[in-house]
Amino acid sequence: MIMYQVDAFAEEVLSGNPAAVLLLPDWLDEALMQAIARENNLAETAFAVARAEGGWELRWFTPTQEVDFCGHATLATAHVLIAHEGQAAPLSFHTRVGVLHVTQGPSGYRLDLPRLDPEPLDALPAEVAAQFPGGVIAAFRNFENVFVELDGADRVRDFVPDLAAIARLGPVGLVITGREGPGGRADFVSRYFVPGAGIPEDPVTGSIHATLTPYWAARLGRSRLTAYQASARGGWLDCELTGTRVMVAGAAVTFMKAEISLPGAERFRA
Repeated sequence: MIMYQVDAFAEEVLSGNPAAVLLLPDWLDEALMQAIARENNLAETAFAVARAEGGWELRWFTPTQEVDFCGHATLATAHVLIAHEGQAAPLSFHTRVGVLHVTQGPSGYRLDLPRLDPEPLDALPAEVAAQFPGGVIAAFRNFENVFVELDGADRVRDFVPDLAAIARLGPVGLVITGREGPGGRADFVSRYFVPGAGIPEDPVTGSIHATLTPYWAARLGRSRLTAYQASARGGWLDCELTGTRVMVAGAAVTFMKAEISLPGAERFRA
């Protein structure tokens, strides 16, 4: 069985966010897909199956669970199909959050994501409130994450997370974000922690920008934004708000193509 590893939101290998991609003739047992993701120990492993009527079914697994929404592994899957399997853009992926479309441009790939508007929070969850003794500008959430705006990009970059406390949120992640100062290339920066789902800090995350884009578009009064995710690996995202959708663009490069061996895989069958 062939597996690719792709660095998404990256222009060169060993940067951006790595994702594993497996193109399957049919679905494996869920327990086996979860075991493969646990073995890879990447933020996400993507599994895709072609649909008879066109497009692809796409599922994503962290090392500990299947997730509802993942942008960077969608971009990685599109890259594998286009760069290695002779597929032509646009591509359509049927997922738990609806159909995601990927097109190709001169500088990489463009993800068409659902717009997930921020839902204001009156107070931060008790599990993470103590991590912000200096206060926050705003707190909000979507269906899978809690978001905090801090006073500037430097506070985001310098933030030291209490991962044990964040893990008590379970599969809910914590996103911190802040406005970049004058002269910076980015309009805003962010970082993302979801240790309860096996991801201490995600290097670059497409899905959180489905909420960060409408949030910052409203704050800054512009529909086109440049974002930087300030993890150790880091990554750039070009974001655009278009009605009910969010467009997130970035490049991808292949790090590895491997043949994986699964002797004894029958023990994972239900």
